[in-house]
Amino acid sequence: MAAARPALPSSPTSLLLARSISAPDLATAPTWRRPRRWLVAAAGVPAVAGALAASASAPAASMLLRDGGATLLVTAGAYSLVRAFDALTERRLVQQSLSRKVVHVLSGVFFMASWPLFSNSTGARFFAAVVPFLNCARLLTYGLGFYSDEALVKSVTREGKREELLRGPLYYVIVLLIIVLVFWRDSPIGIISLSMMSGGDGFADIVGRRFGSLKLPFNDKKSWVGSAAMFISGFLLSALMLSYFSWLGYIQVSWDQAIGKLVLVALAATAVECIPVTDVVDDNISVPLATMLVAFLLFGNTAN
Repeated sequence: MAAARPALPSSPTSLLLARSISAPDLATAPTWRRPRRWLVAAAGVPAVAGALAASASAPAASMLLRDGGATLLVTAGAYSLVRAFDALTERRLVQQSLSRKVVHVLSGVFFMASWPLFSNSTGARFFAAVVPFLNCARLLTYGLGFYSDEALVKSVTREGKREELLRGPLYYVIVLLIIVLVFWRDSPIGIISLSMMSGGDGFADIVGRRFGSLKLPFNDKKSWVGSAAMFISGFLLSALMLSYFSWLGYIQVSWDQAIGKLVLVALAATAVECIPVTDVVDDNISVPLATMLVAFLLFGNTAN
C-alpha cells in the first residue's frame, strides 16, 4: 500500500486548479489527477507578477502625484509673482525698469529653488519644464497681439511695447526651458548658468541704473559699478545655489576647488555682459551661453 503524501498547503495559487485535492485523494488518485509541481509553480507566476506590479505602481503613482502637484504649485507661484509686480507697476508703486529686473531676478531664483519639490523620477524634469513652457505660450500670445495685457507689458518690458515680449522676456523663459531639460538639478552647469543670468545680469541692471554714472570706456550703456554688481551677485548666487543643491544631496561640491572656478565663470559672464553687442545678441542669450561653455570646461558634470 502506497504511503500517504503530505497535504498541499492552502494557497491562492491553487485557484488555477479545478479544485484542491486532499491528502487521502493524492494517495489514491490516478496519476492524471495529481497536480504536477510545474503546474503549481506556474500558477504562482501571475500572482507574483501582480504583487510586483502593485508594489511598483504605488511609488510611481506617488511620484506622478507629487510632480503634478509641484507643477501646479510652481506655475501658480510664477503667475502670482508676475501679477503682483503688474499691479505694483500699474499703481506706480514700483518703477517699470525696476519691476522688470526684479521679476527677472526672482523668477529665475524661485524657479530654481523649487526644483527639489519634484520627485526623483526620470520624468520629473519634464513636469518642471511645463512652467517655462506655459510662460513661453503666454508671452507669445500677448506679444503677437492675440490678447492684450497692458499690465504685463509694463512690468516686464523696457519701453512698454508688446513686441518686446518676443525678445528679452521670451529668450529668458526659453533659456529656463533649455536648462531644465538639458541640465536639471544634478548638474552644476545649469545651476550656475541660471544664477548668472537671473541674479548676475539682473543686479547689474538694477545697480547700474541707480549708481552707474561712470561708464565703461568701450560701452557707454554699461557702467563700472554695474559690472561689479554683475560679478559679485552672480558669484554669490551661484555659490548659494550650489550650496543649496549640495545640502539636499543632488550634487557634491569641493569648495577648495569650486571657489576659484566660480570666480572664473563669473568673470567670463561679466565680460560677455559688458560687450556692446546687445543690439545683435540679447543678454538673456549671450550670458547663459557663455556661462554654460565656461562652466562645462571648468566643472564638467561635477561641482569640484
